[in-house]
Amino acid sequence: MEIKKDMTIGELLEKAPEKADILLEAGMHCLGCPASQAETIEEACEVHGIDVEEVIKKLNK
Repeated sequence: MEIKKDMTIGELLEKAPEKADILLEAGMHCLGCPASQAETIEEACEVHGIDVEEVIKKLNK
């Protein structure tokens, strides 16, 4: 599965829950928040001031 920046956090965690550690390490500590489930990876990175391209690269390794 290729992970893209327009994928929601909820979709990512449903399909690949093991990737949560990468998001947590990047500084996204709100993965359990209901609002974050509908947020795209790109939106979450923007809110947290994180480079989305770096996160996507790590998620797809």
